[in-house]
Amino acid sequence: MAMRAEEVQALKERAIREVERIAPLLIETSDWMADNPEIGLQEHRAAAKLTEMLEEFGAEVDRGIAGLPTAFEARLPGGTPGQGGKVAIVAEYDALADVGHGCGHNIIATSAIGAGIALATLAGQLPGSVVVLGTPAEESGVPNAGGKIPVLDHGHFDGVDAAIMIHPMTEDSISLGPSLVAHGLEIEFHGRPAHAAANPHEGVNALDAMIIFFSSVGLLRQQVRTDARIHGVITYGGGAPNVIPPYTSCRFRVRGVEAAYCEELVGRIVACAEAGAKATGCRMEWREYMRPYLNMVPSHTIGATFRENLEAIGRDVQDERSSEGAGSTDFGNVSHKIPAVHAYLGICGPEAGWHSKEVAAATKTERGHAAILAGAKSLAMTAIDLLADDALRAEAWQEHRKAMGK
Repeated sequence: MAMRAEEVQALKERAIREVERIAPLLIETSDWMADNPEIGLQEHRAAAKLTEMLEEFGAEVDRGIAGLPTAFEARLPGGTPGQGGKVAIVAEYDALADVGHGCGHNIIATSAIGAGIALATLAGQLPGSVVVLGTPAEESGVPNAGGKIPVLDHGHFDGVDAAIMIHPMTEDSISLGPSLVAHGLEIEFHGRPAHAAANPHEGVNALDAMIIFFSSVGLLRQQVRTDARIHGVITYGGGAPNVIPPYTSCRFRVRGVEAAYCEELVGRIVACAEAGAKATGCRMEWREYMRPYLNMVPSHTIGATFRENLEAIGRDVQDERSSEGAGSTDFGNVSHKIPAVHAYLGICGPEAGWHSKEVAAATKTERGHAAILAGAKSLAMTAIDLLADDALRAEAWQEHRKAMGK
């Protein structure tokens, strides 16, 4: 049975007050993360600090879940499993190479932990249960990125009725558009070294193969659909200019709206690599260095509740604007299993770009700090709504099953 509206509102007000009480701790932690960025699967200090905070406020924490040393599950006190549903608040905390927290994951993490702490103070007042799931390596710059995927595989989202999170952006909105399916390819060319001046004819040039491959992909881009993206970097191009390079390697991301088309593009890119190898006499090897990210299937039902809560605390939530481009996230994989949505919270203007040092700096500004607190409050408030209202959860599941064709 749903709780009375006045009871729900009283719980939300208590959660808001708790976030305001711990605001200095959340801001200090986020700024510390900005000053001490850690890339995916290496977020040891961040994971330790975040889990210690949750434990201090009564959460029961399992570290190193799903075979990932920096992943965690924190179960909040006072839950009643089997009654009132189960909500997962999702945290990310990995940074980007070269630019640090240029995607604002320090804000994602501290908002999630702030919401968890606020809900922990309501122990015994809510039906159901809440978990905070720490999921590493959302950014795809490291092998085996996408921490949410093994966390899914190991059952940590089993029995969860809704997964919610926030993400910094240039304005406030609810993310209801699809993200892109994404594959990650690693390609290597193996040749034979030789003295580049004395006997170059005896070498097999792996860098030539790489250049032919990149040129072929550049030509391929003209023939792909406008909703697809292909982008890559050379991770090793040779050691010295007076040696015919015997080995080169690169990584590519392949993205698209549809999974089937993405898989088709993977095959065409591999064919480009095979062409480079055949033209130069090299041997080519390739593999997917990370598991595919699926497209996001956002919950409009939960999104509407999320929006109401953001507006209730004074945030100016915009309708999501159409864009020619989109990103990819392993939260999409979660959304294929359970109702899921995330909210965007503005921390800077579009002039900062994204995945940039300017965004990392913006996380430490007054606007960035305000987003932490708004995120923590709205996550806690939305979790309260989901736990307190059986009909809301049922509506979210009905929408999800329809979207997934079930």
